[in-house]
Amino acid sequence: MRLTDFWNRMRRHFGEAYAESWAKDYVIAGLGGRTVEQALAEGVAAKQVWQAVCQEVDVDPRLR
Repeated sequence: MRLTDFWNRMRRHFGEAYAESWAKDYVIAGLGGRTVEQALAEGVAAKQVWQAVCQEVDVDPRLR
């Protein structure tokens, strides 16, 4: 998954303004206690991060 696809999915799920805030502030246990931003910055694949987001919140199945 490309980062552009990842961020498009984040924005579609959380909304334009909230997606970046959520990615910056919400700590996900499935990412080793990191936020989305931290995990991506540390080289975790966008697909793996998206899967962790999907496990954490109720993402529309069409976006999974």
